[in-house]
Amino acid sequence: MKKEGYIKKTDEYFIETKSKDKIPVKDLQQEVLSIMKEIDRVCRKNDIKYFLIAGSSLGICNYGGFIPWDDDMDIAVDIEDYSRLIKALQNDLQKDFYFDCYETDKRYNTIAGPWVKVRKRGTYIEEVNFLLKNRCKQGDGVFVDIIPYGGVCENKWIDELERIVVRINMLFIVLLDNLHINPIPFKSFVYWFSKKCMKWHKNSKLISQSLSYPWEKFLHEPIFERKDVYPVKEYEFENNQFYSYNNIEKVMKEWYGPNCLKKWNGKEWEETLPVSKRVPKHTRDLNLKGENPKK
Repeated sequence: MKKEGYIKKTDEYFIETKSKDKIPVKDLQQEVLSIMKEIDRVCRKNDIKYFLIAGSSLGICNYGGFIPWDDDMDIAVDIEDYSRLIKALQNDLQKDFYFDCYETDKRYNTIAGPWVKVRKRGTYIEEVNFLLKNRCKQGDGVFVDIIPYGGVCENKWIDELERIVVRINMLFIVLLDNLHINPIPFKSFVYWFSKKCMKWHKNSKLISQSLSYPWEKFLHEPIFERKDVYPVKEYEFENNQFYSYNNIEKVMKEWYGPNCLKKWNGKEWEETLPVSKRVPKHTRDLNLKGENPKK
């Protein structure tokens, strides 16, 4: 019989800021959760089906919420719903939150991965990102990333060729951005080409995040069968109900390996990730009490 339950959260993890303060990861997670609840509200109001992905989905499986050291949150929306999502955020997002995307600000870097960042006012975060900075002027608030999902080519080599096109453009985007030149033609091409590829492959049995996310390993991108992603299901997450993959455990094993899920030791559930890797890895600086890191 399969045992129910999750790994107990016992250890506490911290983020060390540039001013040497130590902020509990769980405090950051509460701010991120407030953003997620707002996204959930907006999406439900507008009948847009989002779903948690990556480490957020692994947290559902193992902890019924955040992985204790996880310092970010990623969700996806089907490319067919993407335009409606932007309109919904423009019309219904409450005043404590704001969002950045290429549609509303051409300084936004589409090549950075997420096509939308929903942020919280009154907070500050600096990501671990050595190649591309946040050029948008609204702020650097704590955020949740939203990434479009769509069909990908069933021929693996054609899929890789399409990704190489994006990676070539990435070189010019990174170079020009670091010279403080806004590479709009290259960013616009990546945005257009990524959407075009998803349109070309809309009937594919395979689905993945946008090609504009170029950082995954060659031939090891997180590509899944459409039937394992849709229809999305509701799962418990920190005493809330959020959506994630239809066949969540299968997707997690394909993404993170067969040993990524919790393990029963005869008495309780155990974490399988080595202790040395249980560290927050996305945050360089943080302030949860102001938008200026020094306040």
